[in-house]
Amino acid sequence: MVFILLFMKLGKDRSNESYMNVINVLLLLNLILGFVCNREGILFNEMFRTNKLIVLEKNILNLAMLIISLQSWSWLKTHKHVPEFYILLLSSLLGMFFMISSGNLLMFYLGLEMSTIPVAAAVNFDLAKRRSSEGAMKLIFSSAFSSACLLFGISMLYGTTGTLVFTELPQHISNNPLQLFAFILIIAGFAFKISVAPFHLWTADVYEGAPVSVTSFLSVISKGAVLFVFVSVLYTVFSPLAKVWYNMIFILSLLTIAIGNLFAIRQENFKRFLAFSSIAQVGFILVGVSGGTDISTTSVIYFVLIYVFSNLAAFGVVSVVTSATGKENISDYKGLYKTNPALSWVLAIAMFSLAGVPPTAGFFGKFFLLIAGAGKGNYILISIAALNIIISLYYYLRVVKAIFMDANSTPLPSVRIPLMSKLAFAVCIAGVISIGVASPVYDYIYSLIVLN
Repeated sequence: MVFILLFMKLGKDRSNESYMNVINVLLLLNLILGFVCNREGILFNEMFRTNKLIVLEKNILNLAMLIISLQSWSWLKTHKHVPEFYILLLSSLLGMFFMISSGNLLMFYLGLEMSTIPVAAAVNFDLAKRRSSEGAMKLIFSSAFSSACLLFGISMLYGTTGTLVFTELPQHISNNPLQLFAFILIIAGFAFKISVAPFHLWTADVYEGAPVSVTSFLSVISKGAVLFVFVSVLYTVFSPLAKVWYNMIFILSLLTIAIGNLFAIRQENFKRFLAFSSIAQVGFILVGVSGGTDISTTSVIYFVLIYVFSNLAAFGVVSVVTSATGKENISDYKGLYKTNPALSWVLAIAMFSLAGVPPTAGFFGKFFLLIAGAGKGNYILISIAALNIIISLYYYLRVVKAIFMDANSTPLPSVRIPLMSKLAFAVCIAGVISIGVASPVYDYIYSLIVLN
């Protein structure tokens, strides 16, 4: 797709709509072929590997990319650099695919860098806005620091084991102090990428400064890809250090949930609000990761799929409203139901799912994460996480209250929803409502993990 866009750009001038129509068709075709045309195997001495589970993880990201592309219609139709926008995001997505398929820490690192550099440029895509440039610089600096930690940890791990292959590393890993230090550095590198507290400080500023579509990409696709690899590396490469990383995950999960919840309560800007919401969601994912079983892996992938629909529904509403009115604060959404009932219901359902209110899919996603975390028998962790779900209800329902109950003398005007955005909303709402009660989805993911 990147080469097709390059050839189209080098050819005759085309309208923004023609670029977007072509890329949306290609993204849909890529998603369909991802389910029917795939092979399992290992290449280049386990540098690259693929199986049905990896294909599923990539297809979740493909689906998210298609939804983001549809939601970007109202913003991109007047932008000067539509091909460049897609080239950056698709290049980043390609890096994530290499990262997910990596069977070697060096290959993983190369994929990670390939996915980070283009998205840093995309954060600065609103060239006329100072916040966008500031967000891009903060992302570059934080990514450089986290990459340095990660690479330093990988180099020390190689120095003590003599290999970087995932399947060979567990045989050489022990409680050696140098290996433990390398492990801490690698975990810190991952924590930066998925915004685990206290490595989350870049998140809110970058989310606020980036265009809404890029923020959606960072929140869902970038975070989902790193989480997939994080679980794989933790359960395979560092399986001999299970007792060590369990204690670390225990502390990090509680700290991340608490900080995400407390700071989300204070936010007025919608993108910063969703940034701290995503930090809290990562904390709940870590609770599931702490279980260390096949059920844990299943619950993480299942929750990421639900998170794609829930978060993109919320960001889709913000994208449409921001493109039409330029408003980004939660207070601007007061009385939204009077003028935009369709957008109000989409946003309300997204908030209910993110909060974990039944019968939305978010409830089942968090339920399975807590069940997976309970596998270790640490009911203190589960109890604190469950109490934080109650706390999160406050700030999610605050948005719903503003939409439906708060009076506003000057509510937002009626906003026209483009057809492409309507399609994206339909997919998101269908996913939020149906996936939670569709047990075959969870069973299918579990069957792939058991076979793998």
